[in-house]
Order: sequence, then structure tokens, then C-alpha cells
Amino acid sequence: MSEITIGIDDGVLTIIFNRPAYKNALTAEMYRIVTKAINAAVEDPDVRVCVLRGNDSVFTAGNDIRDFLTHPPTADDGPAFAFLRALAEFPKPMVAQVCGPAVGVGTTLLFHCDFVYAADNATFSMPFVNLGLCPEAGSSLLGPLMLGYLRAAEMLLLGEAISAADARAHGLVTRVLPVAELSPYAENQVRKLAEKPLSSLVETKRLMKAGQRLAVARQMAEEEAAFIWMLSEPAAREALGAFLEKRRPDFRCQSSNA
Repeated sequence: MSEITIGIDDGVLTIIFNRPAYKNALTAEMYRIVTKAINAAVEDPDVRVCVLRGNDSVFTAGNDIRDFLTHPPTADDGPAFAFLRALAEFPKPMVAQVCGPAVGVGTTLLFHCDFVYAADNATFSMPFVNLGLCPEAGSSLLGPLMLGYLRAAEMLLLGEAISAADARAHGLVTRVLPVAELSPYAENQVRKLAEKPLSSLVETKRLMKAGQRLAVARQMAEEEAAFIWMLSEPAAREALGAFLEKRRPDFRCQSSNA
């Protein structure tokens, strides 16, 4: 069974994170597959809308830590960063359908979606600081812009999860529905999009994002450089090692460079 399921039906490209035994944690190869599909969809006239989804119990637990440490991002080769850039630059409507936890990149990717439909069992968290790292996907810019600085600080500095209801109230989620109602509702909305003139959808999205496009690209580049640097620092080594060893990290010996 493929860990990424991809299908095109009547103008809709659906990409499914399909690794339930590992809570849909994303590997470097999974990023490459999704990035290839998204980039191909840009020029494919048969694709009018893209949908990202997991399963009924989890959207994605974020990066697979073991795979992440085996294939760490570098300035020259970062599958996760390439995926996020492709997502940020995708010109057609992007829809996310979220059930269960959306952790790390599972939340930051949503800042680049045009519609986020969530089940009432969804939770959203960006625990980068807890791993001795920093935000990615432009979330250090888009988080404060979309959620407000104080709410973004709770999520990014404390790394605490918020509920689907809170995410809806803060502007991260378009609509919240019971799990059983999510897919039918989202599919109906996606079908409406797919029936509209593609040129109008693309141009409207371009105009809405035009004012922040360059700022997001700059912020993502700065985040990527900081992320790569922090990955080699003692705090990240302790946090990631503790995660793999299933113990509580000890940051008492770590000092700030601020």
C-alpha cells in the first residue's frame, strides 16, 4: 500500500497521507511524491483544484523523526522545504480536509491552503520550540498575520495544541463539522470550485496573495536557514534524542545565544 495516495477525478487532484500505523508521519520520500504531484498539477489542464487529506483519525503527525534525522534538510536538498515552497506557490485552489491531529508541518501547511475544512476531532499544534527548532513554511509571518500575534505566540512559543473550534475562531479553519459529515461537505465545496472558470479562480487567488507573496518567500528562506542551523545545535540534538528515547528532554544545560 502506497504511503501517499494520489488520484485525479473530474478536475480534482486528491492527495492522501496514507501511513496510519505511523500517524501519517511524513518521510523525505513522501514529500518528494507530493511535491512532484503538486508541481505537475500546475500545468495540467485536467486539474482545477487540489485536496490534501489524511484519514478520519489523523491528518499528519508531522515529520517522521527517524527519517528526518536520516535525511536532514540542507541548503541544497530539503524535500520538506521543496514541498512547502511548491504549496506556497501553487496557483490553483488548495483545499485541506483535516481530521485528528495536525502537528508541525501538518499545521503550517494549512497557512497556504485556500480552504481548511476540519472535523470536530481535529487539533492543531506547532511544537517546533519543544524540539529545539524554529518555525517553517512562513508560519512565523503568517501565524501572527492570520491568528493575531498573541495567539500565534501561544502556539509557536509554547507549542500547545488548539482545538478545531478555537482554530475556527482564530481564522485558521474555514468550517468545523462532525467527522461523519466532513467528507461529504468538503467534497461538495470542492465540486463547486471545480465547476467555476479556472482562469478566474487563479487570477483571484493571485490578486489576494499578491501583497504578501514576496514577504512570505523571504520569510520562508530565512526560516529555512535558521532551521538548518538550529538542527545541529545542542537543544535540537537533546530534544530529538529524547523523543526517540521516549524520555523528557533536559534543556537545563542549554544557553541562549540571544
